[in-house]
Amino acid sequence: MISEQQIREILEAVRDPEIGRPIGELGLLESVDVDGGTVRIRVFLPFPGTDRERRMGDAIQESLAGVDGIERLVVGFQDMSDETRDQLATELRGSGGSSTFLADGDTEVIAVASGKGGVGKSSVTANVAAALAAEGHRVGIMDADVYGFSIPGMMGVSGQPVGWNDMILPLEAHGVRIMSMAFFVSDETPIIWRGPMLHKAIQQFLGDVYWGDLDYLFVDLPPGTGDVSISLASFIPRGSMLVVTTPQDAARSVAERAGRMAQHPNIKLQVLGVVENMAGFVCPHCGEITDLFGSGGGRAAAEALGVPLLGSVPMQVSMREGGDGGTPIVVSDPDSPAGQAFRSIASEVARRAKSPVGRTLKLQARSS
Repeated sequence: MISEQQIREILEAVRDPEIGRPIGELGLLESVDVDGGTVRIRVFLPFPGTDRERRMGDAIQESLAGVDGIERLVVGFQDMSDETRDQLATELRGSGGSSTFLADGDTEVIAVASGKGGVGKSSVTANVAAALAAEGHRVGIMDADVYGFSIPGMMGVSGQPVGWNDMILPLEAHGVRIMSMAFFVSDETPIIWRGPMLHKAIQQFLGDVYWGDLDYLFVDLPPGTGDVSISLASFIPRGSMLVVTTPQDAARSVAERAGRMAQHPNIKLQVLGVVENMAGFVCPHCGEITDLFGSGGGRAAAEALGVPLLGSVPMQVSMREGGDGGTPIVVSDPDSPAGQAFRSIASEVARRAKSPVGRTLKLQARSS
Protein backbone atom coordinates (compact mmCIF):
# COMPACT_ATOMS: atom_id res chain seq x y z
CA MET A 1 0.00 0.00 0.00
CA ILE A 2 1.15 3.50 -0.79
CA SER A 3 1.67 5.77 2.20
CA GLU A 4 0.56 9.34 2.86
CA GLN A 5 4.21 10.42 2.94
CA GLN A 6 4.84 8.94 -0.51
CA ILE A 7 1.83 10.81 -1.91
CA ARG A 8 2.99 14.05 -0.29
CA GLU A 9 6.49 13.73 -1.75
CA ILE A 10 5.03 13.34 -5.25
CA LEU A 11 2.50 16.15 -4.91
CA GLU A 12 4.84 18.70 -3.37
CA ALA A 13 6.77 18.80 -6.65
CA VAL A 14 3.62 19.56 -8.72
CA ARG A 15 3.77 23.11 -10.05
CA ASP A 16 0.91 25.55 -9.61
CA PRO A 17 -0.40 26.26 -13.15
CA GLU A 18 -0.57 30.04 -12.64
CA ILE A 19 2.38 30.74 -10.36
CA GLY A 20 4.67 28.10 -11.83
CA ARG A 21 6.30 27.00 -8.57
CA PRO A 22 5.88 23.70 -6.65
CA ILE A 23 2.76 23.60 -4.50
CA GLY A 24 4.77 22.19 -1.61
CA GLU A 25 7.07 25.22 -1.72
CA LEU A 26 4.04 27.54 -1.84
CA GLY A 27 2.25 25.77 1.03
CA LEU A 28 -0.77 24.88 -1.13
CA LEU A 29 -1.04 21.20 -0.18
CA GLU A 30 -3.64 21.30 2.59
CA SER A 31 -4.19 17.60 3.33
CA VAL A 32 -3.60 14.05 2.10
CA ASP A 33 -5.66 11.14 3.34
CA VAL A 34 -5.01 7.51 2.33
CA ASP A 35 -7.72 4.94 3.08
CA GLY A 36 -6.79 1.66 1.47
CA GLY A 37 -6.82 2.29 -2.28
CA THR A 38 -8.65 5.61 -1.95
CA VAL A 39 -6.58 8.78 -1.84
CA ARG A 40 -8.23 12.08 -0.91
CA ILE A 41 -6.34 15.31 -1.50
CA ARG A 42 -7.24 18.89 -0.65
CA VAL A 43 -5.34 21.77 -2.18
CA PHE A 44 -5.47 25.51 -1.52
CA LEU A 45 -6.26 27.63 -4.58
CA PRO A 46 -4.70 31.09 -4.53
CA PHE A 47 -7.37 32.25 -7.00
CA PRO A 48 -10.90 30.86 -7.39
CA GLY A 49 -12.31 29.67 -10.68
CA THR A 50 -13.40 26.44 -12.33
CA ASP A 51 -10.67 26.66 -15.00
CA ARG A 52 -7.99 26.91 -12.33
CA GLU A 53 -9.50 23.94 -10.51
CA ARG A 54 -9.40 21.96 -13.75
CA ARG A 55 -5.77 22.84 -14.49
CA MET A 56 -4.62 22.04 -10.97
CA GLY A 57 -6.66 18.83 -10.94
CA ASP A 58 -5.15 17.76 -14.27
CA ALA A 59 -1.62 18.42 -12.95
CA ILE A 60 -2.30 16.32 -9.84
CA GLN A 61 -3.89 13.49 -11.83
CA GLU A 62 -0.90 13.42 -14.19
CA SER A 63 1.62 13.33 -11.34
CA LEU A 64 -0.09 10.32 -9.72
CA ALA A 65 -0.93 8.44 -12.91
CA GLY A 66 0.47 4.95 -12.83
CA VAL A 67 1.31 4.99 -9.12
CA ASP A 68 0.69 1.49 -7.75
CA GLY A 69 -1.87 1.19 -5.00
CA ILE A 70 -4.16 4.07 -5.99
CA GLU A 71 -7.59 2.72 -6.94
CA ARG A 72 -9.59 5.94 -6.47
CA LEU A 73 -8.36 9.54 -6.43
CA VAL A 74 -10.50 12.38 -5.03
CA VAL A 75 -9.21 15.95 -5.38
CA GLY A 76 -10.87 18.82 -3.53
CA PHE A 77 -10.08 22.51 -3.44
CA GLN A 78 -10.14 25.21 -0.78
CA ASP A 79 -9.96 28.92 -1.58
CA MET A 80 -7.22 30.77 0.25
CA SER A 81 -8.19 33.37 2.80
CA ASP A 82 -7.35 36.99 1.99
CA GLU A 83 -4.72 36.98 4.74
CA THR A 84 -3.00 33.84 3.45
CA ARG A 85 -3.10 35.16 -0.12
CA ASP A 86 -1.49 38.41 1.04
CA GLN A 87 1.26 36.44 2.76
CA LEU A 88 1.86 34.49 -0.44
CA ALA A 89 2.14 37.73 -2.44
CA THR A 90 4.71 39.05 0.03
CA GLU A 91 6.72 35.82 -0.26
CA LEU A 92 6.67 35.90 -4.06
CA ARG A 93 7.80 39.50 -4.19
CA GLY A 94 10.63 38.81 -1.75
CA SER A 95 11.68 40.53 1.41
CA GLY A 96 13.55 43.23 -0.50
CA GLY A 97 10.48 44.40 -2.42
CA SER A 98 12.21 43.69 -5.73
CA SER A 99 11.51 45.89 -8.73
CA THR A 100 11.05 42.79 -10.89
CA PHE A 101 9.69 39.28 -10.54
CA LEU A 102 12.30 37.89 -12.93
CA ALA A 103 13.96 35.29 -10.75
CA ASP A 104 17.46 35.94 -9.43
CA GLY A 105 18.87 37.38 -12.64
CA ASP A 106 18.75 34.00 -14.41
CA THR A 107 16.38 35.25 -17.11
CA GLU A 108 17.79 36.14 -20.52
CA VAL A 109 15.75 39.11 -21.76
CA ILE A 110 15.72 39.21 -25.58
CA ALA A 111 14.18 42.16 -27.42
CA VAL A 112 12.92 41.41 -30.94
CA ALA A 113 13.26 44.48 -33.17
CA SER A 114 12.65 45.22 -36.82
CA GLY A 115 13.05 48.95 -37.31
CA LYS A 116 10.00 48.94 -39.60
CA GLY A 117 6.61 47.27 -39.52
CA GLY A 118 5.36 44.45 -41.71
CA VAL A 119 8.45 42.22 -41.69
CA GLY A 120 7.00 39.55 -39.39
CA LYS A 121 8.68 40.51 -36.13
CA SER A 122 5.78 39.23 -34.02
CA SER A 123 5.65 35.96 -36.00
CA VAL A 124 9.33 35.44 -35.29
CA THR A 125 8.80 36.21 -31.60
CA ALA A 126 5.86 33.82 -31.25
CA ASN A 127 7.49 30.93 -33.11
CA VAL A 128 10.95 31.14 -31.55
CA ALA A 129 9.39 31.40 -28.08
CA ALA A 130 7.05 28.44 -28.73
CA ALA A 131 9.93 26.39 -30.16
CA LEU A 132 12.05 26.97 -27.04
CA ALA A 133 9.09 26.12 -24.80
CA ALA A 134 8.55 22.87 -26.73
CA GLU A 135 12.19 21.99 -25.96
CA GLY A 136 11.49 22.32 -22.25
CA HIS A 137 12.71 25.87 -21.63
CA ARG A 138 10.72 28.25 -19.43
CA VAL A 139 9.67 31.09 -21.72
CA GLY A 140 7.67 34.31 -21.60
CA ILE A 141 6.66 36.98 -24.12
CA MET A 142 6.14 40.60 -23.16
CA ASP A 143 4.16 42.25 -25.95
CA ALA A 144 5.68 45.73 -25.85
CA ASP A 145 4.10 46.76 -29.15
CA VAL A 146 1.52 48.80 -27.26
CA TYR A 147 0.03 50.42 -30.36
CA GLY A 148 -0.19 47.30 -32.53
CA PHE A 149 -0.28 44.30 -30.20
CA SER A 150 -0.64 41.01 -32.05
CA ILE A 151 1.05 38.36 -29.89
CA PRO A 152 -2.15 37.19 -28.09
CA GLY A 153 -3.88 36.51 -31.41
CA MET A 154 -0.89 34.66 -32.83
CA MET A 155 -0.55 32.57 -29.67
CA GLY A 156 -4.29 31.94 -29.29
CA VAL A 157 -4.69 33.39 -25.82
CA SER A 158 -7.30 35.78 -24.46
CA GLY A 159 -8.84 36.67 -21.14
CA GLN A 160 -8.30 38.84 -18.10
CA PRO A 161 -5.10 38.31 -16.09
CA VAL A 162 -5.44 37.73 -12.36
CA GLY A 163 -4.07 40.51 -10.17
CA TRP A 164 -3.71 40.97 -6.45
CA ASN A 165 -1.43 42.93 -4.11
CA ASP A 166 0.02 44.95 -7.02
CA MET A 167 0.92 41.71 -8.80
CA ILE A 168 -0.34 40.45 -12.15
CA LEU A 169 -0.15 36.87 -13.37
CA PRO A 170 0.51 36.44 -17.10
CA LEU A 171 -1.70 34.21 -19.22
CA GLU A 172 -0.23 31.14 -20.89
CA ALA A 173 -0.43 29.40 -24.27
CA HIS A 174 1.71 26.67 -25.85
CA GLY A 175 3.84 26.64 -22.69
CA VAL A 176 4.67 30.36 -23.00
CA ARG A 177 3.68 33.00 -20.45
CA ILE A 178 2.28 36.11 -22.12
CA MET A 179 1.52 39.68 -21.10
CA SER A 180 0.04 42.22 -23.50
CA MET A 181 -1.98 45.42 -23.54
CA ALA A 182 -4.53 43.37 -25.50
CA PHE A 183 -5.65 41.82 -22.21
CA PHE A 184 -6.76 45.21 -20.89
CA VAL A 185 -8.37 46.99 -23.85
CA SER A 186 -10.70 45.93 -26.65
CA ASP A 187 -9.45 45.40 -30.19
CA GLU A 188 -11.30 48.54 -31.30
CA THR A 189 -9.69 50.81 -28.70
CA PRO A 190 -6.74 52.87 -29.99
CA ILE A 191 -3.83 53.48 -27.61
CA ILE A 192 -2.99 57.19 -27.79
CA TRP A 193 -0.01 57.60 -25.48
CA ARG A 194 3.07 59.76 -25.38
CA GLY A 195 6.50 58.67 -24.17
CA PRO A 196 5.96 58.85 -20.36
CA MET A 197 2.91 56.56 -20.56
CA LEU A 198 4.82 54.05 -22.68
CA HIS A 199 7.69 54.14 -20.18
CA LYS A 200 5.27 53.44 -17.33
CA ALA A 201 3.65 50.56 -19.21
CA ILE A 202 7.02 48.86 -19.77
CA GLN A 203 7.91 49.44 -16.13
CA GLN A 204 4.67 47.79 -14.99
CA PHE A 205 5.01 44.84 -17.36
CA LEU A 206 8.44 44.16 -15.87
CA GLY A 207 7.83 45.12 -12.25
CA ASP A 208 4.20 44.19 -11.58
CA VAL A 209 3.92 40.97 -13.60
CA TYR A 210 4.94 37.77 -11.81
CA TRP A 211 6.91 36.10 -14.58
CA GLY A 212 8.31 33.38 -12.33
CA ASP A 213 11.41 31.30 -13.07
CA LEU A 214 11.96 32.05 -16.76
CA ASP A 215 14.92 31.06 -18.89
CA TYR A 216 13.96 33.51 -21.64
CA LEU A 217 11.71 36.56 -21.75
CA PHE A 218 11.14 37.76 -25.31
CA VAL A 219 10.07 41.39 -25.72
CA ASP A 220 8.18 42.08 -28.94
CA LEU A 221 9.15 45.71 -29.65
CA PRO A 222 7.14 48.13 -31.77
CA PRO A 223 8.66 49.26 -35.08
CA GLY A 224 11.25 52.01 -34.91
CA THR A 225 13.93 53.07 -32.48
CA GLY A 226 11.93 55.28 -30.12
CA ASP A 227 10.55 55.45 -26.61
CA VAL A 228 9.81 51.78 -25.91
CA SER A 229 13.27 50.59 -26.94
CA ILE A 230 14.94 53.30 -24.86
CA SER A 231 12.77 52.50 -21.83
CA LEU A 232 13.47 48.78 -22.09
CA ALA A 233 17.21 49.40 -22.26
CA SER A 234 17.03 51.59 -19.15
CA PHE A 235 15.35 48.79 -17.20
CA ILE A 236 17.38 45.89 -18.63
CA PRO A 237 20.93 47.12 -19.23
CA ARG A 238 22.26 43.64 -19.98
CA GLY A 239 19.56 42.46 -22.33
CA SER A 240 19.96 41.04 -25.83
CA MET A 241 18.31 41.68 -29.19
CA LEU A 242 17.24 39.80 -32.30
CA VAL A 243 17.01 41.91 -35.45
CA VAL A 244 14.34 40.84 -37.95
CA THR A 245 14.41 41.82 -41.62
CA THR A 246 13.10 40.66 -44.98
CA PRO A 247 15.41 40.17 -47.98
CA GLN A 248 14.72 43.44 -49.80
CA ASP A 249 16.95 46.50 -49.38
CA ALA A 250 14.20 48.74 -47.96
CA ALA A 251 13.73 46.46 -44.95
CA ARG A 252 17.43 45.61 -44.62
CA SER A 253 18.60 49.23 -44.28
CA VAL A 254 16.01 49.99 -41.57
CA ALA A 255 16.84 46.75 -39.73
CA GLU A 256 20.48 47.78 -39.66
CA ARG A 257 19.49 51.04 -37.97
CA ALA A 258 17.63 49.05 -35.30
CA GLY A 259 20.73 46.94 -34.75
CA ARG A 260 22.95 50.01 -34.48
CA MET A 261 20.52 51.49 -31.96
CA ALA A 262 21.13 48.45 -29.75
CA GLN A 263 24.86 49.05 -30.00
CA HIS A 264 24.54 52.72 -29.01
CA PRO A 265 26.39 53.61 -25.75
CA ASN A 266 23.10 54.70 -24.13
CA ILE A 267 21.35 51.43 -25.03
CA LYS A 268 23.96 48.65 -24.86
CA LEU A 269 21.87 45.64 -25.86
CA GLN A 270 23.83 42.66 -27.17
CA VAL A 271 22.72 41.83 -30.71
CA LEU A 272 22.53 38.03 -30.89
CA GLY A 273 22.00 37.96 -34.62
CA VAL A 274 19.72 38.63 -37.57
CA VAL A 275 16.65 36.62 -38.62
CA GLU A 276 15.62 36.88 -42.27
CA ASN A 277 11.86 36.43 -42.61
CA MET A 278 9.85 35.95 -45.83
CA ALA A 279 12.90 34.43 -47.48
CA GLY A 280 11.05 33.01 -50.46
CA PHE A 281 7.54 31.61 -50.89
CA VAL A 282 6.95 27.87 -50.60
CA CYS A 283 4.47 26.71 -53.22
CA PRO A 284 1.76 24.68 -51.43
CA HIS A 285 1.42 22.40 -54.48
CA CYS A 286 4.95 21.58 -55.62
CA GLY A 287 7.09 22.83 -52.73
CA GLU A 288 9.25 25.02 -54.97
CA ILE A 289 10.57 28.21 -53.31
CA THR A 290 10.25 31.53 -55.19
CA ASP A 291 12.19 34.61 -53.99
CA LEU A 292 9.31 37.11 -54.00
CA PHE A 293 11.33 39.75 -52.14
CA GLY A 294 14.76 39.01 -53.54
CA SER A 295 17.50 37.35 -51.52
CA GLY A 296 20.56 38.09 -49.44
CA GLY A 297 19.16 40.96 -47.36
CA GLY A 298 19.45 39.11 -44.09
CA ARG A 299 23.06 38.12 -44.67
CA ALA A 300 23.95 41.67 -45.76
CA ALA A 301 22.38 43.11 -42.59
CA ALA A 302 24.22 40.58 -40.42
CA GLU A 303 27.54 41.41 -42.06
CA ALA A 304 26.94 45.15 -41.68
CA LEU A 305 26.22 44.70 -37.96
CA GLY A 306 29.04 42.21 -37.42
CA VAL A 307 26.69 39.52 -36.09
CA PRO A 308 25.62 36.08 -37.39
CA LEU A 309 22.63 35.36 -39.60
CA LEU A 310 20.69 32.99 -37.35
CA GLY A 311 18.43 31.70 -40.09
CA SER A 312 16.10 32.42 -43.00
CA VAL A 313 12.38 31.64 -42.78
CA PRO A 314 10.38 30.99 -45.97
CA MET A 315 6.78 32.10 -46.40
CA GLN A 316 4.07 29.42 -46.18
CA VAL A 317 0.30 29.55 -46.40
CA SER A 318 0.09 27.31 -43.32
CA MET A 319 2.26 29.77 -41.39
CA ARG A 320 -0.23 32.56 -42.04
CA GLU A 321 -3.13 30.25 -41.18
CA GLY A 322 -1.46 29.27 -37.91
CA GLY A 323 -0.84 32.90 -36.99
CA ASP A 324 -4.47 33.81 -37.66
CA GLY A 325 -5.70 30.75 -35.78
CA GLY A 326 -3.51 31.16 -32.71
CA THR A 327 -1.20 28.19 -33.31
CA PRO A 328 2.43 28.94 -34.28
CA ILE A 329 3.72 26.78 -37.11
CA VAL A 330 6.38 25.25 -34.83
CA VAL A 331 3.42 23.71 -32.98
CA SER A 332 1.03 22.95 -35.86
CA ASP A 333 3.59 21.80 -38.44
CA PRO A 334 7.10 21.68 -36.90
CA ASP A 335 8.59 19.67 -39.78
CA SER A 336 7.52 22.11 -42.49
CA PRO A 337 10.20 24.33 -44.09
CA ALA A 338 9.20 27.32 -41.94
CA GLY A 339 8.79 25.16 -38.83
CA GLN A 340 12.25 23.68 -39.26
CA ALA A 341 13.75 27.13 -39.85
CA PHE A 342 12.22 28.53 -36.66
CA ARG A 343 13.34 25.51 -34.63
CA SER A 344 16.88 25.94 -35.94
CA ILE A 345 16.83 29.65 -35.06
CA ALA A 346 15.57 28.82 -31.56
CA SER A 347 18.48 26.41 -31.10
CA GLU A 348 20.90 29.13 -32.21
CA VAL A 349 19.34 31.60 -29.77
CA ALA A 350 19.69 29.11 -26.92
CA ARG A 351 23.31 28.46 -27.87
CA ARG A 352 24.35 32.09 -28.26
CA ALA A 353 22.41 33.77 -25.46
CA LYS A 354 24.57 34.24 -22.40
CA SER A 355 22.30 34.27 -19.39
CA PRO A 356 23.66 36.33 -16.45
CA VAL A 357 23.35 33.38 -14.07
CA GLY A 358 24.09 34.21 -10.46
CA ARG A 359 23.88 37.96 -10.97
CA THR A 360 20.94 40.09 -9.90
CA LEU A 361 19.18 41.65 -12.85
CA LYS A 362 19.59 45.42 -12.45
CA LEU A 363 16.38 47.33 -12.96
CA GLN A 364 15.34 50.87 -12.25
CA ALA A 365 13.54 51.16 -8.91
CA ARG A 366 9.77 50.97 -8.97
CA SER A 367 7.96 54.22 -8.31
CA SER A 368 5.33 54.22 -5.62
